[in-house]
Amino acid sequence: MIALGKIIAVHSYKGGTGKTLLSLNLAATFVKYGKKVCLFDLDFRAPSLATLLKIEKTDYWLNDYLNGICEIDKVLIDLSERIHDEGKLFVGLANPTTEAIRDMSSKDRKWEMRALGRLLALKNSLVKEKGFDYLIFDTSPGLQYSSINAIVAADLVIVATTFDRSDVNGTKRMLRELYDLFEKKTEIVLNKVLYDFSPKFGKEELKAKMEDEYQVPILGIIPCFCEVLKSEGKTIFAQNRPEHPFTKILDEMAHKIDDEV
Repeated sequence: MIALGKIIAVHSYKGGTGKTLLSLNLAATFVKYGKKVCLFDLDFRAPSLATLLKIEKTDYWLNDYLNGICEIDKVLIDLSERIHDEGKLFVGLANPTTEAIRDMSSKDRKWEMRALGRLLALKNSLVKEKGFDYLIFDTSPGLQYSSINAIVAADLVIVATTFDRSDVNGTKRMLRELYDLFEKKTEIVLNKVLYDFSPKFGKEELKAKMEDEYQVPILGIIPCFCEVLKSEGKTIFAQNRPEHPFTKILDEMAHKIDDEV
């Protein structure tokens, strides 16, 4: 029996957790291992993937698909040649113009319900029919309707969080009040961690401590790498820096996710 592909939503309680950088590099990691992946920018209030990937314009945006203007194949952009790996990488981008951001921010609940239906339809149109192994949703932080829709549509939710106390407390509350409600498989990525562990308190001890605090599994622990911060998203480490520790952590996370399919 061949396993169907998986939809992954990458979410966070607040901005600044490195969610988009994680989404992009995780997608590139799966591609490196021969997977067919589509990365979607669902952060309609602050779209950034188009800028990171240096794509200034396209005929159709993900906004157009959710608005019912076009089908999803019109939105997808094939970036496989740019990645130069065994798999395939496609992206669906949110329109970054001020007008589009304002339009998406004004949508009502009825529109959001229709948009959820179109997100759920991607399981058939892309996973079952087109053979995608992974659809990765880079969501808006917090409890926006677009984020909730992404969570509902996902098979796995990865929550990126830091050690900022407001982030920790907000993430715990979000897990309890939102994720438990939808009964979604959820895993945490601890990002921008100051890696100054004593011999008596190492990585495994931190993992156990935070799993006890969040009450969900820890998928990965990512130190605060200066090189990653300085790159400002311009470098896809999974592709361009194969020996970097960040890349090796991404490899570990990708294999864990793949084993769960």
